[in-house]
Amino acid sequence: MTAPEKIGAFFDIDGTLVRSPSLEWRFTGYLLAHDQIGSGDVARWLAGCAKTLLRDPRAATMGNKQHLAGLCESLVGNWESSLVDAAPKLFAVGIERMHWHLTQGHRVVLVSGTLEPLARVAARFLPGPVEICATSLESSDGRWTGRLAGEHMSGAAKARAVRSRASRFGLSLWDSYAYGNSITDLPMLNSVGHRVAVNPSPRMRRMARSEGWQSCDWTGLVAAIPATRRQQLAPKEAR
Repeated sequence: MTAPEKIGAFFDIDGTLVRSPSLEWRFTGYLLAHDQIGSGDVARWLAGCAKTLLRDPRAATMGNKQHLAGLCESLVGNWESSLVDAAPKLFAVGIERMHWHLTQGHRVVLVSGTLEPLARVAARFLPGPVEICATSLESSDGRWTGRLAGEHMSGAAKARAVRSRASRFGLSLWDSYAYGNSITDLPMLNSVGHRVAVNPSPRMRRMARSEGWQSCDWTGLVAAIPATRRQQLAPKEAR
């Protein structure tokens, strides 16, 4: 039998653990509401789209972060503070599944196209310590440049991240698990032996049915509580 610490559990975030809208949309909404993004930033984003739209539509949209150019990295902390009373809802079954993996001693990793600092915020609402493979932004003197520091964590990049983690920690991919909802998660799911399509898009649902994968709809929601707050709420004898 494979040792528990040699088994990985790879989770997508948006649409798999967190109800829509995505973390990045939530963060962008915060920036708009607090006048951190204006018409000039939108124009810069559109110009970035136009440069690569025909050659690479995905890079033109998902990989284009020109609207964040010049903004302070510390804004993520401000956004996180604003979530105390309005944290994103999590899918209850997803949290239960993650808790099961953690109690089994599996290595739990978030593999997401969202921005890495936003994924780290989300991780603080989860039931235990997790690792993160997400989209990194280039920065200079504490400000984002609007360029990616590496590749956007979607599609084949997710599979490469999973294989890299497996190689680094000696994980058995055949015994590992992956959870995703979008066709862009397909390479990640194909990298492991236990593939779970969660709240799948129509195309993903068809793929799961044809391949005989587990497919499930997680609908019940639970309030996201930061780890520090969970510790405060826990009974004294449980601490």
